[in-house]
Amino acid sequence: MSKKQTDGRRTTQHLYDDFAEFIAGLSPEKILAYHAPEKIQKRVEYLVERKKTGETTPAETQELEKYFLFEHIVRLAKARALKLLAKAAS
Repeated sequence: MSKKQTDGRRTTQHLYDDFAEFIAGLSPEKILAYHAPEKIQKRVEYLVERKKTGETTPAETQELEKYFLFEHIVRLAKARALKLLAKAAS
């Protein structure tokens, strides 16, 4: 991997981290309680099953990658929300 690619990944990760921090700071309790709507959960499960069997179209693969990115950001926000609540409790 080139230095430019590595720098780009770090920059992107910092962007995700900063955004997750911002979201978590708005309302840690609400972030921790957040779950994707059932309709979205079922769609992701469907796409994952299709991916496992090699049946996804390029559009479905892109859609699945977007869901994974969103999930990553939500997990980051939840981790930061937990830190904020722990810090406030101390």
